[in-house]
Parts: sequence; structure tokens; C-alpha cells
Amino acid sequence: MSEYQDFLQERDRLDFMVQQGYRIKKVTENLSGAFVEFENGEGENETLKILTPDARKYFSVLLLKQQKAGA
Repeated sequence: MSEYQDFLQERDRLDFMVQQGYRIKKVTENLSGAFVEFENGEGENETLKILTPDARKYFSVLLLKQQKAGA
């Protein structure tokens, strides 16, 4: 699969989590990707592993929007 297709899948997974009411709680990055931990209002947690650089940029934008909306 092409890297662009990988990005689209990761972006869709991130968007799905946000649409389900989850908020980014914690991000742990390493050299091969990032683990993005989400939490909903009921205390349930989900973690996504993000590998593509474009998806890493995308969740950074989502995090900034989340912080701006919460401020």
C-alpha cells in the first residue's frame, strides 16, 4: 500500500475517534511513530499507533484545535 493510502487510513481512524467524542489525552512519540491515547467523557481509553509523518502532523493540528476549544 502506498504511504498516501496509509495516511488516509490513519487520518480516518483519528477522525472517527474525534467524531465518537474522544479527546486526545496523551501522546507518546518515538522514532518509528506515535501512540495517541484518547479518552471520552466516561473515562474509556483507546490508543492508536500512528506511523506516517503526515498523520502525525494531522493529529498535532487536532490537538491544537482541542486545546484552543478548551481554553
